Amino acid sequence: MKILHLDKNHNFLIDGLKRSGYINVEAYKMPIVKVKSIIGEFDGIVIRSRFKIDSEFLKNGERIKFIARVGSGLENIDTPYLKKRGIKLISAPEGNSNAVGEHAIGLILSLLNKLNLANDSVKNKLWSREKFRGYEIENKTIGIIGYGNTGKSLAKKLTGFNVKEIIFYDIVKKTKDSISKQVSIEELQNKSDILSIHTPQNKLSIGLINKTFIKKMKKSFWLINTARGSAVKIKDLIDGIQNKKIFGAALDVLEYEKKSFEDTFDIKIHQDFADLIKNEKIILTPHIAGWTHESHIKLAKIIVQKIQKDFPV
Repeated sequence: MKILHLDKNHNFLIDGLKRSGYINVEAYKMPIVKVKSIIGEFDGIVIRSRFKIDSEFLKNGERIKFIARVGSGLENIDTPYLKKRGIKLISAPEGNSNAVGEHAIGLILSLLNKLNLANDSVKNKLWSREKFRGYEIENKTIGIIGYGNTGKSLAKKLTGFNVKEIIFYDIVKKTKDSISKQVSIEELQNKSDILSIHTPQNKLSIGLINKTFIKKMKKSFWLINTARGSAVKIKDLIDGIQNKKIFGAALDVLEYEKKSFEDTFDIKIHQDFADLIKNEKIILTPHIAGWTHESHIKLAKIIVQKIQKDFPV
């Protein structure tokens, strides 16, 4: 079985497949035109997010039996088309869920305690304590939107902070657990002190956190987004902070990101970005919530295991 690798991943992925008898071709920098011209030679494709996988991309891929996405998000993959073609879609949402949960905790602590600003102050030889008096997570209600692998990971980690309540909203009815409580979107908006987004990108999640949503929040709140940048309208977020409806926000992802996530965005065309970076109540990280040394190898191992299970050689 011959597999085309379009993104560089942990070495375990190639090595693990090679040891099991798979033929691997690495094409990390190959232009899309060239990829399309050779795709007919392969049985499977391993990718992170370099190209959009759709009918046009797979037009000449008569032999393709599976697409393996090294990660969780599937917005760059035309899943209905794959289903129609009988192509197996493999992903690894469990591979970086712990990393995302930990990163979200870090963002919450940094945001509520102004750690980024305090760090900059001390490095500039300014010792100002009262200015950086923070807030505790204890006795606060945490609202989570999207209770999949990463949402559950965050909830588990929050149990050690003696929070008042962990509630979540999800369009899918979830099995009841002892950690959190599934609620309506209205109850989540009425109760949440801290709101963390963990949704996949789809029609329902794009632009979810907008001026209408923010207005419906009963209390002023802190916002965390480690999911997809498209979930939060940046202009509405900035307005919410200026109107004191939002205390602050920590964003690992931005509305402006390119589909590949690998390249930066063109900030020149985004007027709101200047307001974003100068706002002291906003913390930014470059889409690294799931980007740890541990998740790097976990993702590779999971993909290898799933390919071996579904397509043994």
